[in-house]
Formats: sequence, structure tokens, C-alpha cells
Amino acid sequence: MTAPSTPVALTVEEARGRLPELTVLDVRTPGEYAVGHLPGAVNIPLDLLPRALPALRDAAGRRDVLVVCASGARSHRACLLLAEHGVGAATLTGGTGAWAAAGHDLHRPATGGTRAAWTMERQVRFTAGTLILLGLLLSLLLHPALQLLSAAVAAGLVFSALTDTCGLAAVLARLPHNRPHRADLDAALATLRTH
Repeated sequence: MTAPSTPVALTVEEARGRLPELTVLDVRTPGEYAVGHLPGAVNIPLDLLPRALPALRDAAGRRDVLVVCASGARSHRACLLLAEHGVGAATLTGGTGAWAAAGHDLHRPATGGTRAAWTMERQVRFTAGTLILLGLLLSLLLHPALQLLSAAVAAGLVFSALTDTCGLAAVLARLPHNRPHRADLDAALATLRTH
């Protein structure tokens, strides 16, 4: 694929029909990837894409690249980033959520020691809810001005919905449980080089 200014979007059925001929790149966190991913998907979180550019450039020279995430928002941003560096890629409309909703299987790592993981959306809901409750509780116990913590989180949620971005998710993605182990990232890059 050439690098268009607006990413090409494939529907679930279009992607399913072309899956054997695509390099599938999952840009979610390792925890989200472990919960379930498209068959054959390689996991490189969105914020680590710049490190993977040489391998992605090579992979895109051999096969078309399909970028996926949970809903399509991160994969859209990933496609724009890749396009800036001359790598053409398509995004999966609706992400893995749409894939699963269409009745298609999601693969999970075969290792028995895989820890239970929460999706990024669930982590954001939990953290935002906890911060709002904490702000309300502290305002009752210590000082009414601490309600501003709850107000700030609520404003952040509104901003997130309006811009389709999430600063809280970006912060949570940097926590150790959401980061790939070096060996996992090296294995993903090796897979891209040979795929």
C-alpha cells in the first residue's frame, strides 16, 4: 500500500477475506493483546512504533499492513504516524471489538502463565472512577476544595470524548503491567522482519 494522507479503512469482512495476505500489527498494550487478538497479529504498542519503523518499512514492502487496536482510534493514529514515515497501512474499522462482534475468533497466547489483563478502556474507567470517588471523599473528610479533583477528572473525560483521545490511557499505557518485556518486543520485530 502507498502512504495516503487519510488511512485506508478495511471493514471486518474485507480484512477477514485478505487476512492471509496481510501483515497484521496490533498497537494495543501487551495486556490487551493477551486478552485476544486477530490471528497472526504482531504486538507493538502505539508508543513503540517509532522503534519498529525499519522493520515495518521492510514488512510493508513485502505485504500490505493492517493496523488494529480495540476500537480503531489508536490504529488510525498509528496509520497516520506510519504514513508520515512513508509506510502505507490500513486500519480495521471498529478494531478487535468489531472483529469479535462479527463472530470471528480472537487468538490468545498459548502460554499457561499469562496473567489476566484488563483492556485499556476498563483501566481508564476504573482509574477515572476511583479518582472521582477519591476527590468526593476527600472533600467530605478534609476540605471542600478537593472536589476540584473530581471536576478535573470529569472535564478530562468530556475532553477525551470530544477529541477521541485519552491522556489517561496514554499515562496508563506506560505502567509496567502494560509494557512489553524486551524479549517480547524483540520477538515481534523479528517476526516483522521475516513475515
